[in-house]
Amino acid sequence: MSRGLLKSHGLGAVLLTLLLTASSSPPEVPVADAAQRGDLEAVRVLLRDGADVNAAQGDGMSALHWAASQGRVDLIEVLVYAGAHVEATTRLGDYRPLHLASRAGHDGAVQALLDGGAQADARTSTGVTALHYAAGAGRHESVTALLAAGVGVDEPAGENDLTPLMWATAANRLEAVRTLVAAGADLSLTSRVVEVPALAAEDRPARQRRQALVAARRAVEEGVSEPTEESAARGRPTPPIQEEEPVEEESAEEAPAEEEPAEEAGAEPHAESTQTEEATEAADEPGEELEEAEADEALEDEAPAEEPEDEGEPEDESSEEEEERPLSYDDLVGREGGFTALHFAARAGFAEVSEVLLDAGAEVNQGTAGDGTSPLLMSLINGNFDLGMELLARGADPNQVAEDGAAPLFTVLNRRWGPKAAYPQPQMFTQQRTDYLELLTALLEAGADVNHRTGRHIWYTSFNFDMLGVQFAGATAFWRAAYATDVEAMKLLISWGADPHIPTRKVPVRRFVFRPEDEPDEDPSGLAEVPVGGPAVYPIHAASGVGYGEGFAANQHSHAPGGWIPAVQYLVEELGADVNARDLNGFSAVHHAAARGDNDLILYLVEQGADVTTVSRGGETTVDMANGPRQRVQPFPETIALLESLGAVNNHNCQSC
Repeated sequence: MSRGLLKSHGLGAVLLTLLLTASSSPPEVPVADAAQRGDLEAVRVLLRDGADVNAAQGDGMSALHWAASQGRVDLIEVLVYAGAHVEATTRLGDYRPLHLASRAGHDGAVQALLDGGAQADARTSTGVTALHYAAGAGRHESVTALLAAGVGVDEPAGENDLTPLMWATAANRLEAVRTLVAAGADLSLTSRVVEVPALAAEDRPARQRRQALVAARRAVEEGVSEPTEESAARGRPTPPIQEEEPVEEESAEEAPAEEEPAEEAGAEPHAESTQTEEATEAADEPGEELEEAEADEALEDEAPAEEPEDEGEPEDESSEEEEERPLSYDDLVGREGGFTALHFAARAGFAEVSEVLLDAGAEVNQGTAGDGTSPLLMSLINGNFDLGMELLARGADPNQVAEDGAAPLFTVLNRRWGPKAAYPQPQMFTQQRTDYLELLTALLEAGADVNHRTGRHIWYTSFNFDMLGVQFAGATAFWRAAYATDVEAMKLLISWGADPHIPTRKVPVRRFVFRPEDEPDEDPSGLAEVPVGGPAVYPIHAASGVGYGEGFAANQHSHAPGGWIPAVQYLVEELGADVNARDLNGFSAVHHAAARGDNDLILYLVEQGADVTTVSRGGETTVDMANGPRQRVQPFPETIALLESLGAVNNHNCQSC
């Protein structure tokens, strides 16, 4: 290239840079800039000199927007007099000055804009009115002014169809709630219902396309063969030599995202979850967990539509086994949303707002339009035990259950002994005046069914990332207390007639397509097959450590300190539990104790006649359960030696050695 061409090329680059810089420079908007600074005198001077009062900044914020957001009535009056457009909108969200004044809680600015001709019922791009923002800000004066200007008191807003009363309730704005109730707000209206399985089905094709692309990319990067249909569904390339993969039970699918309809300058209250906090996935090996979830999704495509689940015992177990299919995480969640204002108050534990709503006629037993969760159950799920007591006093039904079959009695224990997790779990129960045992007693005195069984597994116990290794389907409150080794609660429930021998219910499991080479072709336990719907895990298994040998329950299980032996001892010596009872997988209490390395409990069980030589359906001996049966589960040498000395067989199958 010649020197002249280089010089010409360099000059062209400089000119292009200057051109781009000039074209990207924002236009001058001195009035909006001065208003942003709150400089009234500068605004007046600029307007006298002929500056454009409506010139907006790059995001659409005009001088009137800034005056409204700052609550500057004097500046609003000057701008409106100078011809400012009261209906000017921002580029993102279509915010008008009235929206910003209402959201910020500036009563004077709201009135000044209304006096200046602002449209009271104008909506943002997501359908929110100034009344919703004023209600959320808790401004009685603004709410009154907007209602007087003609905004409907029950106008739904956003994709969740939230009313102004719901906004005020969710934000604990007592005066705004009173104002809206006095204005005739409908207390029975509900937010939008989300059908989670249907939503997941809509998203599945896009996920499968993404997984296929990921598999193809990995195949190229790793130099392996083209991905098969199966490996593409999993997002994994096919290795050069295909080997059988182990059968593993799936814990759960990747959680569906629950996104709030956020806007640039504000966000609406979230309506779709019975939990106060959002779940976030926490995995030791994020890549592995994602791949398992994607494989789960691929298998789900072949599953038939879910049949309604009967909470009672099936008349024909064989027909139930044919009809019932494994439930995905989306199936377990089911339908969300459909909250009334009282549900919002119950979820957050807002006692005063709840009292106002109940005094105004809110139905204390109205279930959500989603899964039927009552205000009482909503409060207990989130640990708001004080409010739960108040709702009971107001006539809440202690036997009203949600679609999953979770009743208040079970829920209190499930909240008190919720699993340890790497994501936020509701902790309000730690700040309540009402002790959980006191609340259990109140529920029982109000007529709670002490032997009620849940319907399906309770999804919000551990959200989508479950390490407990146990299903709660069919669990009673007593079973849940035993699982927590909470002897005091167990004794309380027994005093009210609890049956200590009711197990959980067997449900279909989700599996990969391959079977491991070392899995026995026949069940070596000698036990009869347990049909779907049959007994799964008995209280003695729950109290001895069910799940520890199948995964990482030790990292998550929450239970009464020092409760292992007292709970099992109470079950055996006072309630007649069978120390040799086997769960659905053929494990005994000794298996579960061995998985935790609990020598003291093993010795106690042996003293009570436990057989240490039993073998599970998968061929695991009691020694095997103490010998690291899963990767990253460490063996217990002293427990291995103890069980071997008692006659148990060691198959030396440690997966972590």
